Amino acid sequence: MKELGILNRDIAAVISEQGHGDLLMVADAGFAIPKDVEVIDLSLKENVPMVMDVLSELARYFSVEKMYMSRETGEISPTHFKKVATAFGDKVEVEILEHADLKVLSKDVKAVIRTGDFTAYGNVILVSGAGDRWYLENRIH
Repeated sequence: MKELGILNRDIAAVISEQGHGDLLMVADAGFAIPKDVEVIDLSLKENVPMVMDVLSELARYFSVEKMYMSRETGEISPTHFKKVATAFGDKVEVEILEHADLKVLSKDVKAVIRTGDFTAYGNVILVSGAGDRWYLENRIH
């Protein structure tokens, strides 16, 4: 029986299937999830779990090189925006999109992890990346 790491079998499977550059979304309770995208629904009740709960656990096992968030998140939920933007460290690029464009991009994600978070515009799309575990004989900048 698995007792370490991410215990949710669907999340564990999805992150193990992510390759470099693949997209994974963590969404609030109200996000309009595209029809043919895999959904892992963790919502239990209002604000359980929160987007940051999921991101905090993902950050322990999943490498991210970039995030997409909406402009509206920063304007309407600035505290949430700041927490999400640094969930994977302060070196991860955050690209700001209009919420409508984030919805379009969500059609390209491998899966959406839906939370019970009622934070307005609380959504983030994560771009899978190579973490610091990779051996690099020479770094190219």
